[in-house]
Formats: sequence, C-alpha cells, structure tokens
Amino acid sequence: MLSFVRRLINSKVGYVITFGILGVIALAFAAGDITGIAGAGGGVLGGDAVAVVDGKSIASADLRKRVQDELRVARQQQPDVTVEQLVNAGGVEGLLERMVTGAALENFGRDQGLAVSRALVGSELRNIPAFRGPTGQFDQAAYERIIGQQGLTDAQVQRDIARETMTQFLIVPTIGATQVPQQVALPYASLLLERRSGQVALVPFAAVPAGPAPTDAEIGQFYQRNVARYTVPERRVMRYATVTPESVKAQAAPTDAEIRKAYEADRAAYAARETRDVTLVTVLDQNAANALAAKVKGGTALDAAARAAGLEPRKVERADKAALAQTAGAAVADAAFGAGRGAVVGPVRGAIGFVVARVEAIAQVPGKSLDQARAELATKVSNEKAAAALQRTRDAVEDALADNASIAEVVADQKLTAQATPALLANGTDPEKPGVAADPALAAIVAAGFAAEEGDTPTTVPVGSDGGFAVVGLDRIVRAAPRPLAQVRDQVAADIVADRRSRAARDAANRVVALVNRGASLADALRQAGVRGPAPQPLAATRSQLQAGRQVNPLLALMFSMKPGGARTIPSPTGDGWAVMKLDQVVPGDATKQPGVVMATRADLGRSIGQEYVQQFARAVAASVGVKRNQGNIDKLKKDLLGTGEQ
Repeated sequence: MLSFVRRLINSKVGYVITFGILGVIALAFAAGDITGIAGAGGGVLGGDAVAVVDGKSIASADLRKRVQDELRVARQQQPDVTVEQLVNAGGVEGLLERMVTGAALENFGRDQGLAVSRALVGSELRNIPAFRGPTGQFDQAAYERIIGQQGLTDAQVQRDIARETMTQFLIVPTIGATQVPQQVALPYASLLLERRSGQVALVPFAAVPAGPAPTDAEIGQFYQRNVARYTVPERRVMRYATVTPESVKAQAAPTDAEIRKAYEADRAAYAARETRDVTLVTVLDQNAANALAAKVKGGTALDAAARAAGLEPRKVERADKAALAQTAGAAVADAAFGAGRGAVVGPVRGAIGFVVARVEAIAQVPGKSLDQARAELATKVSNEKAAAALQRTRDAVEDALADNASIAEVVADQKLTAQATPALLANGTDPEKPGVAADPALAAIVAAGFAAEEGDTPTTVPVGSDGGFAVVGLDRIVRAAPRPLAQVRDQVAADIVADRRSRAARDAANRVVALVNRGASLADALRQAGVRGPAPQPLAATRSQLQAGRQVNPLLALMFSMKPGGARTIPSPTGDGWAVMKLDQVVPGDATKQPGVVMATRADLGRSIGQEYVQQFARAVAASVGVKRNQGNIDKLKKDLLGTGEQ
C-alpha cells in the first residue's frame, strides 16, 4: 500500500505526470485533477503561502486541493488509500515539489521569450474528450458543468493549460533522449553480472517459549502502546437508490402496435431471402487478377492459387446480397448472386482493387410472418423501451442533482427505493463482519462515497453492464477509532505472546550475528547461541536476479548490500521468524565479453535517461528562478490534513 503511494508521488516520472504530455491533461480533466499552481497575490513568504517561486506565491489552499485531487485519482486504482498514508509517505512534500517545479518552468519559459497563444489554449480545450457533447464536438455547457463541479473557473483552466503547454515547449526536446553511450552502459551491465553467494538460517518464533499468560496490567499497557493495531480505519455510510432494467420493466412492456411497427420497419429482415457462402480474393492489379481467374477456371483451387500468388483468401458465410454488397461492393454481389454453386466469377472491380470470387454454397432462408417473429420483436422492443426509460430517469435525476436536490428528494420524485450501506471501509468490506468479502455490486457505490466530501451533492454512477445506474450520496463518515479493549482483549493477549517471541527470536538472531562477525561459522554460531531451527541453507544469485519477479526478494536485497564475511539479520520473508544472512563471496561481473547484456542495458537506460534529463533540467530551472519554502505552513497543512491541526 505505502509503496503504491510512494510510487504515485515520488517517481522519476512525477514531473512528466504533472506537467507532461498534453494528452495526459485530457485524462486529468476527466479525473478532476486540475489544480491551480500559483495562488493570486504577492510573493511575500508569509500568510498561508507554502512556497514562493520567482516572486509568486503558492497558497496553502492550492496545495491542499492538489493533495485532495491526487488522493481521489489514487483511489480509482487503490480504493483503500487514505490521506494519512499519503501524508506519512511524503505526499505533501512530493506534490509541492512538483508544483514548485511546474511554476518555475512556466516562469523560465516566459523569461526566454516563449508564449502560448489563446488560440492554442482553445485548441487544446477542444481536444479534451471530457468536454465533448453528443455530436463529438466541444460542448460549452458540458465544459462549464465539469469545471464547476471541480470548483474551477474558465480563467483558471485556461491558465493551467497555458502553463502545461509552456512546459512542453521546454521538456519535449529533452524527454525524447534515448541514446546512452556504450561506455556509460558498460559498468552498469557489469554490475548486473556480479555474483554473490552466502548462507541463510532461520531463527523461528516457534522455537522460543511463549512464557506466562499476560497479566491485566501488561494487556492494558500493550493496548495503549499499540492502539493503532486495534483502530478501525475510517468508514463511510452511503445512501443510494438503483435504477435497473428490471425496475423499469413495467414501462418497457411492448404493445401489439409497437411490435407491428417494429416488424414493418424491419420487414426486409423477415422476408424470404437467399444467402451464399463466397470465397473472395482481392488483387490490386487487373492483369494479376486476370491471371488468377484464368488459373482458377483452369482447375486450380482458388485458395491454393491465391496463396501461391502471395494473397490471402477471405470467406464470407451466409451473406445475403445486401450484406455481400456492403462487404465487397455492389458489382461483386451482383456477379456472385448471378452465378451458380461452384462458379468462379471475376475479376470484378470491388471496393478496393479487383475481386475474383467462388460461390461455395447457396441457401434459401424462409421468411417470418409477424406471428413467427413476435417473440423476437417483443424482446427487441422491450429492450429499447427499457433503455429509453433508463435514460429518461437518469436525465431527470441528473437535472435534479444539478439543481442541488438531496437524495431524499430525488428518491421521492422518481419513486425509487432508498437503501443505505453499512459503515464500510474503502475496499467495501465491513469490519464488523470479518471474513466476509466485499459485495461487488456495491463497488461503484462505495467508490463514489469515498470520492465525496461531507456536504457534496449526490452523484450518479453506472452499475452492472445493462445500462443501470445508482444515485449515491454520502450519508455520514465514521472516523477512525480504536476498538474498546474489552472487545479485543484476547487478540491483545495473543499479540503480547507473539511480540515476546519475536523479540526473543530477534535477540537470538543478533547473538548469532555477533558470533559470525567475530569469526564463527554460521552453523557454529547457531549452536553457541542455543538456536533450535533448520540448518543453514546456501544462497547464490547475480544482481540481475534481484528483480527477476514483480517483487524484490528481501534476502537477495540484503545479500547485495553487505560486505563479504559479515552477517546481518532481517525479519523472515515468510513471517515465521528472523533470518540471519552471512555473505561468503563476491565475484565481480565483467560485461566486456557479453555484448548482448551491454546492449540490453543501454536499451533499459535509454528508456529512462530522458526523464532523468528532464528532472535535472527542472531542478536547475527552479534554482535559477529562486524558490523559497515556508516549512511552518507546510507542517500546519499536514496536521490539518491528518485532523490534528488547531481549529
């Protein structure tokens, strides 16, 4: 979890995410991740400013909104990310760094004489998918509605797009750099070939005595020291009402008149017709098409003749004349439907090039009367009416929400059935029902609830895959709080015993490490320390194997951070004790005779070198324009976000 947050806010591509490609800006608008960089006002480092860049302030409110936006976007990928995790992982500082660097690049570009025209800003706005209407064109009403929901003005949005475009002028030439000299890549390639070997031994918890039962005093003290262990994270209760095809079933029942109208509108589909299976070969050159047709008419199979000429035949099955005309062209359809079974037709000019075809089969499909097609038509009409009813209801709900209607008012007006979730965690589970999985049907509802703030207008979210939706409002927030000791007493007692064993096993492991570092073998050190556990196991790997899978093996990571002959200890990756690692040998790698490894390393470095150049350039720009930070206001904002600031 924390690693996800750290990657989100501190990755080397963080700069590119913030003021990167304009295509990302479109996604950011759709996700609501549009935030002003520089606050209005002067450049004095005081008041609520968290930083000043080139004399212009970044207000605490701007940074707070960026944190909230980042958290909302993060929750779309990891629903149980909390603001506490983001803050504790350095998120506030990481986001401020990105804001500072973005503002610095904007000012630097202007100082160099670069400018972004209003026409270019308008062009970028029109290319953002979130602002397009039903016709696919820019919709002013949709634009104003979306930015209004984010608390933004047109001036702010245009300023942000101008800023992003300005930074593009500066970083695009740099981020495209991919060339890494061979001599630069060689030491990295050799490092990947470095081989290390050693031994690892486990000091298991199970080998340590549990000791006497914990006393009431010990339980109380342990509970107070580790109250976070027994704290239930923030939960939320969502009120919602769903509208599904089933709920509008009464409005979707087809009448006889509607069924007859649908039959008449699609009479051609129910008329008797002839279908044909046809093999088609398209040839761009007419002379080549003539040669192919002659060869097939001379007795060679069309498939074989086509492949011999480097062409690929195409099969069309059970197509009527209209369908074949749409696929291959009217002239081809006329020729194919004018020939008998087994006949070869063509070359005929098709939609592209010249077509040689063979009629493989002919079938007569009988027509259907109204009565015969009634069931099929009833289903079709019912589905169409249900979809229309769903859309009408959704339009009415969204119009009401736009007028600040409450969920209770929407439910009453649309005669819906309101429901409420239990107090759920962000992942949809109920901590009062451990072991019970989250209800998938509530996933979108829970996500909407955790994306909202208290007092926000309810919203609509799609549910299922049949066009249904739910109107969702945040009912209340149950703040994180520890469970009473009486409820978790048995768990606390078990945790005390586990903690005793862990500390005793760690002490034993540390004694083993001390003995090894004084010259004892790992086996002798285990014996002298009185450790009862499995015998030491050999471990060997090259540095390239460190990240052979999705996760780094902690034992290998430890081995590649040690000095030969030394020993260190870490918690066992399997969670059943403490591991003691002894490094025996280091064999340096040499990639001079493995050009393939060097080439692969150059390619890997090339994928990130441009981003590294951008990062260094951005830091140099920030230093040149001048940046000051107000640590006091940064700390105050962090306390406010964590709910510990002064009111």
